[in-house]
Amino acid sequence: MKDFIRFLISRIFLKHLAIIAGIAILITLSVFIGLKIYTKHGKAYAVPDLRGLTVEEAEMVTRARKLRFKVSDSVFISHEARGTVIDQNPAPNFRVKENRTIFLTINAMNPERVSMPDVTGVSLRQARAIIETRGLEVGTLIYVPDIALNNVLRQQYKGEDIKPGEMVIRGEKIDLILGEGLSTRTTYVPDLLYLTLEEARNRILESSLNLGATLFDNTVETEEDSLDAFIWRQRPEYEIDIQIRLGSIIDLWLSVDSTLLPVPDTIDLLIPDIFDDEDIIIR
Repeated sequence: MKDFIRFLISRIFLKHLAIIAGIAILITLSVFIGLKIYTKHGKAYAVPDLRGLTVEEAEMVTRARKLRFKVSDSVFISHEARGTVIDQNPAPNFRVKENRTIFLTINAMNPERVSMPDVTGVSLRQARAIIETRGLEVGTLIYVPDIALNNVLRQQYKGEDIKPGEMVIRGEKIDLILGEGLSTRTTYVPDLLYLTLEEARNRILESSLNLGATLFDNTVETEEDSLDAFIWRQRPEYEIDIQIRLGSIIDLWLSVDSTLLPVPDTIDLLIPDIFDDEDIIIR
């Protein structure tokens, strides 16, 4: 036992122990340095804003930034330049490592076309569901005398009758010719205050009415503002007993300035809405 203890404190053992410790430290440092070099630790690039660029322009920009790109999707937006980037992931200025792939959504060169469905003979509610499923929108509701109320008599595209199976650009509006019944019929004016434009459009259509003018004030400066804007005025105004003819037009005023909104009547808030948007009465 004494010889073993003497060996542990001998110069030879301590010398070899120091050599082993030095080698271990050297290996550890080499691994950390190597990993830092391999992963480029702390070195990141800001993702450039590629929106509005063509694919060729996006390639030059990403190559200069030591990044890559891949076109992951394409859509068609009529008011955007064709063949340009309209969205990207990661977003601009997001910091990424070298050779990171940026996924791009491109505005297609040609609009996508869909087959026109047959909605004649069905109700307005059914016609709307079918049309929107095909990627189209319901346009103007035109009421004519007919025994069947809210029954689709004809379908039109840009003022002309359109047959089922004809190809239409996705997102286009289809006008519907509807029966108004044998009597003059009316529906309640919906309350559209506080709603966004999309919410109001849906409620107007559900009430068998048409959207008229949409007027944005000077607080709405960007496309994002227009999506967030709310209705602060409508014509005709909402009153619980006001009725208008089917197919009538409702004009809307929109803003992002909440001070324009009327203060809700606390008494009205306690009264339940006993009328459904689609309630229709006969005068």
